[in-house]
Amino acid sequence: MVFEAYMSPHQEGGEEEDTPSRTPEAFRSTAPSMSRAEREAKGHSGHGQIRFAKDLSRAWVDVKIEGIDASTIQMFHIHCGQPGTLGPILVDLSLATNLQKTFANGTLSVEIRDEHIVQTASQGHGLVAAFANGCVIPSPSLGSLAPVKASTVAGMALLAIDRELYFNLHTSGQMYFGDIRGQILPAEGAAAAPTPSATPPAAAGP
Repeated sequence: MVFEAYMSPHQEGGEEEDTPSRTPEAFRSTAPSMSRAEREAKGHSGHGQIRFAKDLSRAWVDVKIEGIDASTIQMFHIHCGQPGTLGPILVDLSLATNLQKTFANGTLSVEIRDEHIVQTASQGHGLVAAFANGCVIPSPSLGSLAPVKASTVAGMALLAIDRELYFNLHTSGQMYFGDIRGQILPAEGAAAAPTPSATPPAAAGP
């Protein structure tokens, strides 16, 4: 299965000036911010792709960005959430690579395994942890009446099929909402799984 995202400032849910007052310092800008229109004018954009292994043991993330100074990159995440919403972090890509060094040439290629998802959900305390507390799979598990959080690449794939994932790149001037964002959708022409609402093919006649 292959999924992709076209990232732009205009997919961000708000301007940096709208950052809530109770936001932890770790998610607040430390440099002057630019509006979405200003970032678009400077060519801030990107394209990302996620390829899942057939056995769902791992996934490969390949990203290319343009117009962004790599030295300003602070965080790069895969979140769960629908367009316009700020969702929790599923994968902190800095756990797999040094973001500023990797993006020095404008590209990133990393392999994601189950442990990266588990590590992401275990980061931070208090309000910081609320941003990285993992993504819920809407299904109960044996021994629990509540839905459980994704802890595997297979769970990540399910969220991708449901179109519930997005990339978000954060820079020093755009820490809360992010600099560029892209909803992750089935890649055009790729063998991606259908959405759950898709109508199954009719049974063949006798």
